[in-house]
Amino acid sequence: MAAAAHAHWSSRFGFLMAAIGSSVGLGNFWRFPYTAGENGGAAFVLIYLACILLIGFPILMAELSVGRYGQKSAIGSVQKVAMDNGSSRLWAATGLVGLTGGILVLCFYSVVAGWVMAYIFQMFAGNFAGQSPETVAGAFDTFSADSYQVLGWHTAFMVMTILVVAQGVTGGIERAASILMPIFFIMLIGMVIYAGSVGDMGAAIGYLFAVDFSEVNGQTFLEAVGQAFFSIGLGSAIMITYGSYLDKNANIGQSAGIISAADSAVALIAGLAIFPFVFAFSIEPASGPGLFFQALPAAFAQMPGGNIVGGAFFILALIAALTSSISLLQAVVAWIEENSSFDKSTITWMMGGFIWLVGAGVAFSFPFFDLLDFLSSSIALPLAGLLMAVFMGWVVDRKIAQAQLSHASPMLFGYFRFVLRFFAPVALTLILILGLDSRFEWGISVMLFGN
Repeated sequence: MAAAAHAHWSSRFGFLMAAIGSSVGLGNFWRFPYTAGENGGAAFVLIYLACILLIGFPILMAELSVGRYGQKSAIGSVQKVAMDNGSSRLWAATGLVGLTGGILVLCFYSVVAGWVMAYIFQMFAGNFAGQSPETVAGAFDTFSADSYQVLGWHTAFMVMTILVVAQGVTGGIERAASILMPIFFIMLIGMVIYAGSVGDMGAAIGYLFAVDFSEVNGQTFLEAVGQAFFSIGLGSAIMITYGSYLDKNANIGQSAGIISAADSAVALIAGLAIFPFVFAFSIEPASGPGLFFQALPAAFAQMPGGNIVGGAFFILALIAALTSSISLLQAVVAWIEENSSFDKSTITWMMGGFIWLVGAGVAFSFPFFDLLDFLSSSIALPLAGLLMAVFMGWVVDRKIAQAQLSHASPMLFGYFRFVLRFFAPVALTLILILGLDSRFEWGISVMLFGN
């Protein structure tokens, strides 16, 4: 059976919206604010931005380059580059590890996105209006412990994701991103304006941008590197897959710069949309994950029209979650489509159903959530990033890499090669070692003390 023609983006705008939508996920809304809060605020932000420049941007260029050269799925593209370079086809493991990590992420990410969907309805219904912070926090504990309710929202979110991916690259993913992302940016700016009018914007700006390195330690750097790497969606086969839909004239360096800058800007702007409420209502910035589903809803419950503002906030988070989940599912669908005779719709529903099934396990077992998080964020994604850095920095011939970055200046290309050869491998190795060490200590703690 003849292989189906490889899809391509219909426009540069569509590609950028899809790629930015992929990188702008719940990490920008859920993880970034409380991670910044727990690691010194502005000092963390500065280190995070440096990590985007020193690690995220070069690896993003590498992944897009491999995809554009290979014109195949993530695994197929890495394999093609390796074979044309005269290297072992076993380097395709780079794509395989990333693809596995992306699947693991989606299995629990869809559960969290289901929480977001539920809170849209909770907020608009005014269920928290006038209630105490303790009552609002307890409501989330009750909701998240109701496995069947969590399963229902997880199911609804996965169906949304499947329906978009099943429509194809241009008819589904590109069209959805081209509609959703402009709406997202307009709503985000509106949320910042509102936060400035009713919250404490001065305190938020001071917290995010007044640098105090006295609170910086080794853990701060580890968190910043991890946030920079994972925020853009690197190591998960997404950007290799999306890069494969680029035409030969695309300026990869410029596109990678726009995607990196947009992702960083959204993280910072999201901070300006969240922290004014945090300080106005005396919420602890370092509230951990509870900041998103407990502290912020409690703040919305105390302000006039808070149910509308809170509902809009969770719609923003849902758009970010959906555009990211679409890309995670597309990466694995593209690989199966390349290696089977099934049509795209069938593959999408089959793979989406498998991910839904694993996610159902997460809904009924939070230790399973932690396991998937550990396998993906502490092993698969940083390992895939490390392999990509070594592959493009040390294995692939300089001429092949340079041909894919033909628009890049000699200085930019030299920077790209230097980072991939020396800086990124060291940083990602540290993420692997320290991440595994911290998880090992956490596991020992659980076994000995039960918490």
